[in-house]
Formats: sequence, structure tokens, C-alpha cells
Amino acid sequence: MKRTGGAFRILLLAGIIFLAGCAGAVPGDQAPTGPDAGDETVAEAANGTVEVHFINVGQSVSTLVVGPEGATMLVDTGHYNDDGEYVLEYLRRHDITRIDHLVTSHNDADHIGGNAAIIEHYETEADGIGAVYDPGIAASTQTYAEYLDAVEEHNVTLYETREGDAISFGAVGVDVLGPPEPYLEGEARNENSVVLRLTHGETSFLLSGDAEDDQEAYLIDAYGSELESTVLKAGHHGSSSSSSGQFLDAVGPRAVVVSSAYDSQYGHPTEEVLRRFADRSLPTYWTATHGTVVLVSDGNGVSVRTQRDAPTDPLAVRDGEPIEPGAGGEVVERARLGGDPVDGGSGGGGDDDSDADDDGGDTDGGDETASTDPAAALEVAAINADAEGDDGENLNDEYVVFENAGDEPIDLSGWTVADEAAHSYAFPEGYTLDAGATVTLRTGSGADTDAELYWGAGSPVWNNAGDTVILSNAAGERVLAVSYE
Repeated sequence: MKRTGGAFRILLLAGIIFLAGCAGAVPGDQAPTGPDAGDETVAEAANGTVEVHFINVGQSVSTLVVGPEGATMLVDTGHYNDDGEYVLEYLRRHDITRIDHLVTSHNDADHIGGNAAIIEHYETEADGIGAVYDPGIAASTQTYAEYLDAVEEHNVTLYETREGDAISFGAVGVDVLGPPEPYLEGEARNENSVVLRLTHGETSFLLSGDAEDDQEAYLIDAYGSELESTVLKAGHHGSSSSSSGQFLDAVGPRAVVVSSAYDSQYGHPTEEVLRRFADRSLPTYWTATHGTVVLVSDGNGVSVRTQRDAPTDPLAVRDGEPIEPGAGGEVVERARLGGDPVDGGSGGGGDDDSDADDDGGDTDGGDETASTDPAAALEVAAINADAEGDDGENLNDEYVVFENAGDEPIDLSGWTVADEAAHSYAFPEGYTLDAGATVTLRTGSGADTDAELYWGAGSPVWNNAGDTVILSNAAGERVLAVSYE
């Protein structure tokens, strides 16, 4: 692998960033490593699982990585217009009490929007920030100034991070492939993104920041086939200026993740880039329709888990229903990229969902292994928690619709539906949902039919302010959990 050499450079703050020579270890024994120390950071035989969470933050990006021993890395923190709220809430929900490595891919306000708030929270209310990594190109924004103020106020170690550096992350290799020395394109921030390649056993993830055509061309020239990765985070939110055909061919991903808003004012992901994905039959997961995407690797293969089941055919991704940024809810396994089924991993709070093995919608090839369990095709098609008028007097207008999106009937005998308060309904013995059919489960009373079932509850079940529809099979194993707010 091409290296430009040198350990991390530490940054001093005095309104702007100044280069100040080589740095020592990161607090908490999370020492940066590099070729000068004779450490190429090659992953050893994989033990345990590594999780890569692409958090649904709208027209922005934030990626949480959790290593096998629990070490954490947060790459970018969302948009300035929500001040890190979506990211902080996600981290709290998943009991992340410390950020060992906070990486800034580049200093645009839609990538560092939560930096100040996250540093403030973890330094005052949690177990701290180990170190911050930054490409070293300043921005003239209030968001950037607040980020540096927070670093200085809490005396957090800040490293200028460049090609050839590596971040110590246990058995997971984390190589920094960009930005190079000297910077590209007159220090343009997008073209000098911190680019990370994470390796766990036989699997790998390429996080390309907002790299555009010039940085992608540099990476191809410098690394060639060494860019090959199991999953690619599409550059610049799916802009046509990124994810060039040559770059995709060099990386050769089995799937792509795009982080942008459903109604992106920039048209992200663009039709041009989606066509490039389609030409290479790349399953595409879009945070705007799939919600948060969690990839769990055991070193042999990658489990793809999402909040929503939505099309993954690149030319059909816009057919999915939008999901609001920050929306809660567990993730369900939709696909498997190589290897045998992954065990363990928090999966964004959805350990119990790995049995669902949903087929993830339309795909054109790739190495995904579809589930052979017909029950994996069961979906929650609609939830109406707020009945018209008085909920208590109109119980049958409170309902959940289940759909069998598969090609085989599903025997739901003894299966149960429950809410967060443990109210429970059991499907009648012998009830089968035919392929392509739906059934509406109404809260009140009535005569059951193939298309409508009645809970028989005497009061509302589903909380209008937010709840979770939990479906379990006859053995009591959770199969599906869908939250709404």
C-alpha cells in the first residue's frame, strides 16, 4: 500500500489551525500508528463482530463504528441545522458512553454540525472523547468555530490526519487513504476528505467522505486494487461528481450505502450515479428510505440490517417510502454479503431481528443470499394509531396492517402481536396469510375474516405519541419490530 509516511500531526488552536510537529499517544491508550513505527495495521484473524452504523441524519452523514472489544469511532456528526441532535439521540439509545475516536471527514457544516454538541456532552456528562482527527483545512463558518472552541475548552487532543496514517482500533484495521500531501485542488475541502478503509477479516468498508472526481482519481492511481471493499459509502451523498465508473470498478463493492435526504435540494442521489450503480448490479441502501443502515461483520461476511424494507435496485430506490431523519425503531436483517449467517452484534438495537432474513426488496445481482423462510417476507404495511374522533369510542379505526410480500403462504397460528406495554394478541389457530395478501388487525371487536382480524381489546392499544409493533412467532421468537413516532 502506498504510504506518504509520518505519524499524526497534532494541531494547536488559536482561532485557526497550525501544524506543530509529531504527536504522541491518544488518551486512553488509543495510540495512532503509522509506517514509521513499523505498524501497517493489518487486521489479524477476525474475532467477534464489528458494526458499522450509517445513521439516518437526512441531508448529511454520520457513521458509528463499534469494534469487537467495544471501542467506538464516530465519523462525522450530521448537519448544523439539528446541532447533532439526531446523532446524540442515536448514541444514547445504543448506550455509547464514550467516543474513542471522533473523525471529521472534512469541515463542511453538514458534516461537523454536531461536533461541538457531542464533544460537550461526552466531556461533561459521559466518559469523554479519546481524540479528534481532522484533515486540517479550516472553514469560515460559525459551526467550525464552535467545534474548535469545544476542542479547546475541554482540552481534547486533536490530530491533523493525512494519507499514510492509521488509527489503532484493536483487531480492526483502519487505514487513512486521504487527504494526500500536498493537498489536492488548492485545498478544496471535499477533494481533501479523510478517506478511511476499515478491514475486519475478509470484509472491508470504504468511507470516502465527500471525495469527488479528483480525489477519486488520486486514490485509483495511488492504491488501485487495494481499494477493493465489501461495502462502499457513496461519496458526497450520491452526487454525480463522485462514485465515478472507474472508482466503482476499482473498489468493486458488493453493496453501496447512500446518506442523503429524501427530498434533497441537490437531487441526491442523482440519476446519473444511480445508473452507474445499476450498470454494476450494486444493491443500494439509502438512509432516506431504508432508515439507519447497520452492517455487522464477523470477518467472514456482512449482515445488512435496516429499519425499513425498501427497494435496493438502484433505479427503484426512489419508489421506497421516506423515513424521517432520527426516527427510532429496530433494524432487521435484509441481506447477507458472503459468508455464513452472522451471530451477535447489536445491529442498531436489533439483536433479536437477525432471524427475520428479509430479502431487502428488488436487487439486480450481487452476492446476497436470500432467505428461504417464507415468514421473512412478512411486513408491517400500515399503522393507524390515532383513530378518528375519540380513540376509545372508535377502536376499530385503530389498526395495524400486515402484508405477506412473498410467494408462499405463511402459517401464523399461535403468532403474537404486542406493543411496548406488553399488550398481546394471538393469531387464531389455523390462520394462514396467503402470498401477496394483507390482513388488518383492528383493536376492537368484530367477526374475523381472512382479511380482517379483531383484537377484542376494551381500550386503545397503540400509543398515538409513538410505539413499537412487535411480532413474535409461535416459539416466542421475535421476528419483526417496527416503531413509529
